[in-house]
Amino acid sequence: MTIAAATARPAAAADASLRWHSGSGLDLLRTLGPLLRGASDPSFSVQGGVVWNAFTTPDGPVTLRLAPAGGGAVDARAWGPGAAAAVAAVPRLLGSGDDWSGFDEPAFHATLPRMVREARRQSRAVRLPASGRMVDQLVPIILEQKVTVIEARRAYRYLVHKFGSPPPAAPLAPAGLRLAPTPAQWLQVPSWEWHQAGVGPQRSATVMRALRSAVALERLAALPAAEAAAKLQTIPGIGIWTAAEVVQRTHGCPDSISVGDYHLAAYVGAALTGHRTDDAGMLRLLEPWTGHRQRVVRMIQASGFRKPTFGPRMTIQDHRRH
Repeated sequence: MTIAAATARPAAAADASLRWHSGSGLDLLRTLGPLLRGASDPSFSVQGGVVWNAFTTPDGPVTLRLAPAGGGAVDARAWGPGAAAAVAAVPRLLGSGDDWSGFDEPAFHATLPRMVREARRQSRAVRLPASGRMVDQLVPIILEQKVTVIEARRAYRYLVHKFGSPPPAAPLAPAGLRLAPTPAQWLQVPSWEWHQAGVGPQRSATVMRALRSAVALERLAALPAAEAAAKLQTIPGIGIWTAAEVVQRTHGCPDSISVGDYHLAAYVGAALTGHRTDDAGMLRLLEPWTGHRQRVVRMIQASGFRKPTFGPRMTIQDHRRH
């Protein structure tokens, strides 16, 4: 893998840019997919294979544009005070640290069931992304605790539109792109606005507790994934599921499993055996691939597998008028 040097103010008036070569094929959209909170995530926009992302770095806000450049390369351009920091983080964001070597060793690979071998074949251009941005991942994941994805994403969209900010201006940037609130802005969200968004007091209180030490929280990105996950769980309201979901995205962790997920165990059981299972059963099924268990799950998901319907769906609750 090679990285072209970032340059200040190149053509098209970007504040910083680089061309990153992955060394092999790279599916940009499928690699970044886990970072988006649905198709209507206000901080992301996908247009014709080009990904726009607005976020805040330690140096300030940034509007980042990522575009495929052929041959596994990606062109990154960024605008705003955080431009240099954003482009410097692009290789890690796109999975430069995602190590498949152990997984692809013949003896290890031979243990894979047919479905996973086929999923691996389909996933050669997909990497596990590592955003390194703890707050940006933690808040929407807390909002997903014990509710449906539809409820959580509706709440996140409402709060980002109301309490976020416009991103730095960039040529041809899509309308409606928003910066998620900073930790200070999240802490200023009043209780009635959490209620209006459909977020109950337990989840909003967890967000508030976590972000009161936002600087220490962001430092967890520099720790190994397992250590970062353990430290996250010292915050009341953050358990194994939340911590795993975060480090999967911030660290590109190939092994963290979302134990306690409402659907995941049944999904993995159906994919690997044709039958639903519970968390303990899921962990037993994935044990042969310890070190790459989340990678196996991600490959199954990327394959398009859909499990049979085993029971009733979770009911979508609307707490905003109560």
